[in-house]
Amino acid sequence: MNEFLHKNRINLKSLLKGGVFAPFSFAWDWVYRVRRSFYEYGVFKKRVFKVPVISVGNLSFGGTGKTPTIIWLAEWVISQNLTPVVLTRGYKGQLEHSSGLLKSGQKFRLNPFDYGDEPLMISNKMSRGAVIVGKKRADNLIKYFSEVRPDVVLLDDGFQHLQIYRSFNIVLFDATMPLNLYKVAPLGYLREGLSALKDADAIVISRADMVTEEKIAKLLTTISEHFHHKPILALTRYEPLGVFDVHDKYILSISELKGLRAIAVTAIASPDSFYKYLDNFGVDITEKVSFSDHYFFTPEDVNELLIKASQQSAIILCSEKDMVKMKRVSLDSRILFTKVKVEFINGEKELRTQLCKVLHLEANH
Repeated sequence: MNEFLHKNRINLKSLLKGGVFAPFSFAWDWVYRVRRSFYEYGVFKKRVFKVPVISVGNLSFGGTGKTPTIIWLAEWVISQNLTPVVLTRGYKGQLEHSSGLLKSGQKFRLNPFDYGDEPLMISNKMSRGAVIVGKKRADNLIKYFSEVRPDVVLLDDGFQHLQIYRSFNIVLFDATMPLNLYKVAPLGYLREGLSALKDADAIVISRADMVTEEKIAKLLTTISEHFHHKPILALTRYEPLGVFDVHDKYILSISELKGLRAIAVTAIASPDSFYKYLDNFGVDITEKVSFSDHYFFTPEDVNELLIKASQQSAIILCSEKDMVKMKRVSLDSRILFTKVKVEFINGEKELRTQLCKVLHLEANH
């Protein structure tokens, strides 16, 4: 569905005018509303754990910046001398339908084919705690709880994962997504209707620096009518940390990319945002190569890219998430990745203050 919607946005616009998919969209929205209501009123039971659970999720298909936000949150929790555990599905990894545990500080080389790309990326950033992988997140948390002994659980992509009671819900929106797509699939790009925002405690709009203030204002107008209370509002951007090689060695500053010839390679949900990001720094993109989200690169893929790089006198540039899988195939020095971190434009102080309350910390933390 993710790839279908991404590739057929123009078709969706025309179908919307004809109302062809309206009944399907209504049915999809209704099912999700009923499901959420059943959990709210106790028809379906939630698992309750003895530590705070903070969810980071979204309403739309595709990337809104959940992984960088989880990393920001995990690093902040660790800075408060607390031990976080991240619960994540490990999408397309071999352990997705069973379970796996990634402890911070593990030195041996872990395989993204087993755990998935995002769990490895998150684990690599954590100096304390663990990442638990597997679709049945509540069962897996019970399985590993005594071993990891978390102070707080971070539920990755958790807004629709209602089986676990959470203390705080962070909902992400991608500022660059067209406003006409804020309708439930197949009319738009939402997997759940905006009415679900009644359960949001914080709204974070990512990539806010890539659109106009007018676009931000219109987005807030679109979603704010669905708030039942006033959630915290925050805007974020991605701060570039530089360009690194397959060994995670710093190679270039972002400013040094200007004029550099590069083949831009992505296997992420929002490839256009990555291309725009490189364009903004003046990269001379000789070719754009997009794979499906979470795609596992093969030796043939990488060899073909390296041949093209030689022919075009270019390097290969990918995201940090892609490099987790790319370096399993090749350690060629021409393959580089850009590293970024979440930076708040506004709303960070308010969000941290509320998180301190949830975690029973002093507000000045």
